[in-house]
Amino acid sequence: MTTTKLDLTGLKCPLPALKTRKALKAITPGDFLEVHCTDPLSVIDIPNLIRETGDKVEITERVEARIVFLIEKANGSIEKSNV
Repeated sequence: MTTTKLDLTGLKCPLPALKTRKALKAITPGDFLEVHCTDPLSVIDIPNLIRETGDKVEITERVEARIVFLIEKANGSIEKSNV
């Protein structure tokens, strides 16, 4: 298992969620993506994205404007289509 770090500090909605989605596609199931954000809406957007992808997420740090998410790529994760 490896952890990939993604620094999205300074980016505003919807960029943190879009860049997180793109980064998740590049990692292997069982690996982790550590996402650093400053956008307050990311605490809503990123967990919603992870619900769609079927991966696992937790907020590991929330200090002042800094939010850190640790996302585990699920085995066989399949994104749901918006039908």
